[in-house]
Amino acid sequence: MYQIQTDTQIALHTFESLLRDGTPLALSDVARERIAKCRAFLDQKVAATDVPVYGINTGFGSLYNVSISDHDLEQLQKNIVMSHACGMGDEAPQELVRLMLLLKIQGLAFGHSGVQVETVQRLIDFWNHGITPVVYTLGSLGASGDLAPLAHLSLPLLGLGEVYFQGKKIDAAEALAACDLQPVRLQSKEGLALLNGTQFMSAYMLWSVLRSQKIAAAADVIGALSLEAFDGRQEPFHPSLHTIRPHEGQIQVASRIRSLLVGSVLIQQEKKHVQDPYAFRCMPQVHGASRDAIAYAAKTIQTEIASVTDNPTAFPDEDLLLSGGNFHGQPLALALDFLAIAVHEFGSISERRTYQLISGLRGLPAFLVANPGLHSGFMIPQYTAASIVSRSKQHCTPASIDSIVSSNGQEDHVSMGANAAVKCREVILNTERVLAIELMNASQAMEFRRPLKTSPALEKLVSEFRKSVSFVSEDRMLYRDMENAVRFVQTFDFAAL
Repeated sequence: MYQIQTDTQIALHTFESLLRDGTPLALSDVARERIAKCRAFLDQKVAATDVPVYGINTGFGSLYNVSISDHDLEQLQKNIVMSHACGMGDEAPQELVRLMLLLKIQGLAFGHSGVQVETVQRLIDFWNHGITPVVYTLGSLGASGDLAPLAHLSLPLLGLGEVYFQGKKIDAAEALAACDLQPVRLQSKEGLALLNGTQFMSAYMLWSVLRSQKIAAAADVIGALSLEAFDGRQEPFHPSLHTIRPHEGQIQVASRIRSLLVGSVLIQQEKKHVQDPYAFRCMPQVHGASRDAIAYAAKTIQTEIASVTDNPTAFPDEDLLLSGGNFHGQPLALALDFLAIAVHEFGSISERRTYQLISGLRGLPAFLVANPGLHSGFMIPQYTAASIVSRSKQHCTPASIDSIVSSNGQEDHVSMGANAAVKCREVILNTERVLAIELMNASQAMEFRRPLKTSPALEKLVSEFRKSVSFVSEDRMLYRDMENAVRFVQTFDFAAL
């Protein structure tokens, strides 16, 4: 059982482990007290004044100047959830919707949103019972929060919409009945609190940062193996070079590659060439810059998951109810665009290393087969890598530079962070594919260097990879090998080498 906390910083990998293990959740006593205190404050505040309070006794967006009677406040909150559930396109992956649930629970638990304890508990019930709402990827502008995706996340609270439950897609009402749960009756402000927030963007970004960190580790190791297979030089990784240009990521990558080459016979042999192409020589500079960008994105999402991002927000201890813009996704949108570009660069330089390996240079046969001509060998996987890299370039056009006016001009600048989030995920998946293709080529090329050996760490990598993809002695269908290589890249612990 994991207790939702409000007074400690939660590590990113904690969310990863909660998602992976499906650990049951519960509200801590402190979180429960904060939620209840804020709800009581809100009720008292509304009862004591006839002044319009946005989203509580008024309409939404440009309808903020329409007053709502006390009799209709509950219907108002139900209406906003139903009317805003306008998502379209592909369904968001279930693991990311689970992350949305977790992040929404965490955000409400801080006690500034004015929701009922019962409402937060029902979201926890969804997590604990494995009820996963159906959420769509299109519809959020990334300001006023992720309105459409969060509306779909919230519909099942009312017994509406669809969910995945016990491996099937069913009506939410059916899942609630199966778990002996009743629909929640939303009180004033609750629908708005559920829909205003950045949890769609945040879930995607948290997933993307964690996967990007694994990609960074994989890229250094696979790049080092390619360097060895290409009979590359070790001087570009000498610490003195990086001391005089001390970008943190650059220093880390150079150090990592040096450690991966320890004990290599290949790296010590005399070289006939004076320099290597940039794709090998500049790995510290390119990989390192991407690592620094990932660190920035990690810092941004770490702040966001410890934030309250709905509106209006209540401050019981200060007797304040404030309407502001914490739902605006600009911090995430910019970071997601930057992250997509940074991760793409791992794939871009990886494809260039693959191209060098198949080019018939430095004693390697063309396309890495013993009898090129009769056999095409690894000619076409490089085509595939080039195609994927080009696709990622298209996804790297920033979403955050765009804004379209909505809600009759009331919401006149939006972040488009949700679009940035969805395409960033695609870049990450594409980059894993490109690195898998490089690993296939580098492992194949190493066999033409025998009997010489690389370092024990890299020999271990090749040995483990061969359990998934065997040496190609003559032409065969490679698409299954490529799929196996992608799974290897996604699951192998490169950081442990």
